[in-house]
Amino acid sequence: MFDLDLWKEIISALKKNRMRSFMTAFGVFWGIFMLIVMSGAGKALENGVMGGISAFASNSAFFWTEPTSKPYEGFQIGRNWQYKNKDIEYIRRHISDVEYLSPRLFGSNSRSGDNTIRGKKTGAFNMYGDYPVFFKIDPWTPIKGRLINDIDILQNRKVCLITERVEEVMFEEGEDPIGQYLKLNGVFFQVVGVIHPETRVGIGSGRKEDTIIIPFTTMQRTYNMGDDVHFFSVTSDPGVPVSNVEARLKELLKERHHIAPDDLQAIGSFNIELEWVKYMGLFSGIQILTWIVGIGTLLAGVIGVSNIMLVIIKERTHEIGIQRAIGATPRKIITHIVAESVFLTVMAGYIGLALGVGLLELLNMALMSNPNPDEIFFRNPEVSFTMAVAALIVLVISGIIAGLIPAKRAVSIKPIDAIRDE
Repeated sequence: MFDLDLWKEIISALKKNRMRSFMTAFGVFWGIFMLIVMSGAGKALENGVMGGISAFASNSAFFWTEPTSKPYEGFQIGRNWQYKNKDIEYIRRHISDVEYLSPRLFGSNSRSGDNTIRGKKTGAFNMYGDYPVFFKIDPWTPIKGRLINDIDILQNRKVCLITERVEEVMFEEGEDPIGQYLKLNGVFFQVVGVIHPETRVGIGSGRKEDTIIIPFTTMQRTYNMGDDVHFFSVTSDPGVPVSNVEARLKELLKERHHIAPDDLQAIGSFNIELEWVKYMGLFSGIQILTWIVGIGTLLAGVIGVSNIMLVIIKERTHEIGIQRAIGATPRKIITHIVAESVFLTVMAGYIGLALGVGLLELLNMALMSNPNPDEIFFRNPEVSFTMAVAALIVLVISGIIAGLIPAKRAVSIKPIDAIRDE
């Protein structure tokens, strides 16, 4: 296989029919090129989507109230109801598999008009009331200052966290917002932190970048919300499916608030665990489809190589007959033909692999030049080392298969018949 004369002969044969060799190799090149590009694009989509939710607690679920859809225990259909502070403690006492439980209040949002004032500057942002434990479910990074803590909750402190977008709108460039005050719906709050979301999962209306967070208890007392809870999120203990907690929690709340057990509308919920499984299944399907399409295209190219090799064998029948007559063994003939097929296939495939990886790298550079790379859902198109090795193995196997059929055809001809062939 590593005979120098053999390889010289192979290269000489390919040079004699350069156009035919090029057209033969193009099918293989295109198949591997498409396989690499589609696989990299699929991975980029996965990186973009999963990068936006990977930091989010995957074992979490979220709950809110809806009007009842069935009458029950004397209550009419369409009854509006609300979670209360005592519900949170009740859940903690009765469901042992809950790891984190965080209620949330919704204040005014960006759609309701300007709700934030500082001097002559005004802005419209989304306001939320949260507990510190909320940041264990939906992580935020403090860029400046700190996050809300338990003392803020206990003392009902009028402090707030703002995003970088709020800082940009409400403060001058270079001005430190920490310790400054914002007037939120008529009440002054001191800024104690500038935060950045680690995920794109939004819990509420409006853009996540337009967010102001204040302590939960402070919002209840300051804006006369009583003991209402608009929304809450939970995570299950490690190893416990959050779906189990979700089912038990709904059953518990329906019983506590006199809601029909078969009322499927009264409690709205969103299960991140189920969505995570759907995403993983989707991206696995994309990768499988990529391999099917890529290998199908590659197979078409390999069939082309095999057909061309049959034509070459037909043209070289006389030559092969002479080789057999002077002592060339069938094994040597087969080795020569298979080597020629493998060489053509691997060279074309390697060029396709290199150009495919190069195109992905250029695309990645273009995406990284985006001023807000975290906001795009298509990032870091890449092909793993395992994928590249697998592609090369497929190429070698394809080249062997493409050459075996013509090689068998070549050695099946008797030497005397081959010599007589014109």
